[in-house]
Amino acid sequence: MSRRGVLRGAALGAGAVTLPSLLAACSSGPGGDGRTITLGSNSSDAVPKRAFADAFAAYEKQSGEGREVKVNTVDHNTFQENINRYLQGKPDDVFMWFAGYRMRFFAKKGLLHDISDIWSRFEGFSPALKAQSTGEDGKQYLTPYYYYPWAVFHRKSVFETYGYTAPRTLDDYLALAKRMRKDKLVPIAFCDKDGWPAMGTFDYINMRANGYAFHRRLMAGEESWTDRRVKQVFDLWRGILPYCQPGANGRTWQEAATSLQRRETGMAVFGLPHPGTQFPTADHGDLDFFPFPEISPEHGQDAVEAPIDGFLMARKSKNLKHDKAMASAKDLLSWLATGEAEDIYLAGDPNNIAVSDRADTSAYTPLQKKAVGLVSGAKHISQFLDRDTRPDFSSTVMVPAIQSFINNPKDVDGLVNGIERQRKTIFAAD
Repeated sequence: MSRRGVLRGAALGAGAVTLPSLLAACSSGPGGDGRTITLGSNSSDAVPKRAFADAFAAYEKQSGEGREVKVNTVDHNTFQENINRYLQGKPDDVFMWFAGYRMRFFAKKGLLHDISDIWSRFEGFSPALKAQSTGEDGKQYLTPYYYYPWAVFHRKSVFETYGYTAPRTLDDYLALAKRMRKDKLVPIAFCDKDGWPAMGTFDYINMRANGYAFHRRLMAGEESWTDRRVKQVFDLWRGILPYCQPGANGRTWQEAATSLQRRETGMAVFGLPHPGTQFPTADHGDLDFFPFPEISPEHGQDAVEAPIDGFLMARKSKNLKHDKAMASAKDLLSWLATGEAEDIYLAGDPNNIAVSDRADTSAYTPLQKKAVGLVSGAKHISQFLDRDTRPDFSSTVMVPAIQSFINNPKDVDGLVNGIERQRKTIFAAD
């Protein structure tokens, strides 16, 4: 699943492209009958799209009020690129989005509905999930639905054929990459055409080398990008790049995941859904992962990237000005917060993990169970670079900066100096 695109700079300014499909008036008209809930979906990939359709159909069937969910699906990257204009225009009643900074950013702008009243009745969510669903004002805005960890994925059969073992340290990782190259494999599948996949590698190198606390401060604009610790991240990354697929800025995540599936590459830093949706069902048992390797013994492998996705209510939805429509939207979110709702979705998309402890995990695949273990054993959980920082900083600064680094990794000083100049300007806007 294309977990996230990018909020490009144009999407945050007055010149953003307005998509009719995104900004169309709610289908039931002003207020409508109060039973039709419009929902903006960024799940355009086939597997999650079908799984969500199953979940919404189940909601409609169990609703005693004859409620209907009308889904407006938009290409994932396009949805992300236009989210700011979408929320400020004529949004759907409910829409899919992310936990963390990305949620808090729009809550602070007054573009989300407070759902604290129904959150207080949710069951099965941990305090950590509540924190990830809470804005700076202490109110809840997100109904979390699932999460998925990032790790280094590979085929079991490839490792068995060549006698590879999962590396624990960066030195082991590079040694394995050298062996793969001798065995005529491209060691690391790599892509960044969509502007976000390589962010996962940056996050892990930073957290492994400098620790989660520094990474979080850096994302919050509280640390300088010219700090020696940031330069070290890019220096370490530069040592990994020779083992990565060349031409990453012209390759989509689907193409990179497919190269892993075809045994053309040996490893890939991905989120659980990415290889999962590109591997045929018959091959899922051959998919495995190991945690991103240790760089500093001080920090070990104590942090895991595990983004949380969920549902929110758009404050500028015209329908939600009417009590019946508001009640319907909150009823949908309340149902989506149940273990039953997550079970139905995950039956069709086993590439994610339920957030509710009321969900039935007995049918989890071995890979899902391993993913649960990875996250539950983590001391720190991050949400991904483009969710843990301001969306404008992510899109206008970090997307081009990382792509520039991939093209020319030699000038680290020039790279971080440019990022730092823009950081000062953007974060000063607060």
